[in-house]
Amino acid sequence: MAAIEGIFVPNIVPYDAQGRINEEELRRIIRWLVGKGVTGFYPNGSMGEFIRLSYEERKRVLKIVVEEAAGKPILAGAAEPNVDLVLEMCRYCADLGCRAVSITGPYYYKLTQESIEQYFREIAAKSPIDIVVYNIPVFANEISIPVLKRLALDCPRIVGTKDTSKDMCRFQQTLQEIKPHRPDFSVLIGWEELLCTAMFMGADGGTLSSGGVAPEVVMKLYNEARAGKWDAAKQTQFKLLELFSLMVGAPNFPEGFRQGYELRGFKAGHARFPLSVHEEKLVAEMRGKLACVLADCGFGEAASECQRAECAATKVPPNRVDIENLVREVMGKMLSQQK
Repeated sequence: MAAIEGIFVPNIVPYDAQGRINEEELRRIIRWLVGKGVTGFYPNGSMGEFIRLSYEERKRVLKIVVEEAAGKPILAGAAEPNVDLVLEMCRYCADLGCRAVSITGPYYYKLTQESIEQYFREIAAKSPIDIVVYNIPVFANEISIPVLKRLALDCPRIVGTKDTSKDMCRFQQTLQEIKPHRPDFSVLIGWEELLCTAMFMGADGGTLSSGGVAPEVVMKLYNEARAGKWDAAKQTQFKLLELFSLMVGAPNFPEGFRQGYELRGFKAGHARFPLSVHEEKLVAEMRGKLACVLADCGFGEAASECQRAECAATKVPPNRVDIENLVREVMGKMLSQQK
């Protein structure tokens, strides 16, 4: 089977007014992304808030994405809390025809590297579907490069890794340690800020949350990098940085990205975790700035909110104007007296 490469989009899960999965809106999002030319999809990842969904809801989300993906490959999140459930999800993904599953290191409990290696070896020996080992140390146990290398060389079912450590040194070491021995082993980046650099060093692609909000920008960067157009890719990377920094910096990840979907014309609904009044204000401010950046990228549907944000930013309260005029008057008198 061909190596996994390209841009796999981790989609949000939209909710209705009662907090249930808005299935029709999810279908509309996936169909839209298909039309934008993304390589494939990455359901039930961090962006899809898989940890806030029930097991049955995760299965339902996956089924919907497969149905609407128009045959594009699916790299499905299967980060369940124990080996038995991981394998159950692996079988479900295999039955649906997914290309592979993505499995994080075990989470919540801190484990030794020896235990982590045994965990993946047991899953790999029994899984009916290919596995991408997902390193995301902010949320799960980190998988060391020596462990990853042994797994890659010993386990045929383990066909790649996704790295969201934000550690470019680690990413390069992964390429150096594994690719010469197993060229078909896919190395994917999971952090937008490093896409251009990762592609230059030999990455096979990435799973990038911004791809759900601005697929045009992410695919442009990926295609420029694949074509060796590095000057153009560098400029596109800087534009992507603006978008990503605003969304990832908003409170209660992935709330910022949900706002991005809204600005592109979708009904994301409220996340399954509350925001404080102060956080709601911060998110609203971020949304106004994000609308301007999206409008600058040519996405007209966001332009109206950008204009409103700019108007709000330029309004000066009357009392502030009065104070400024008073200060100027006093300073003028003081200067004239000094003369």
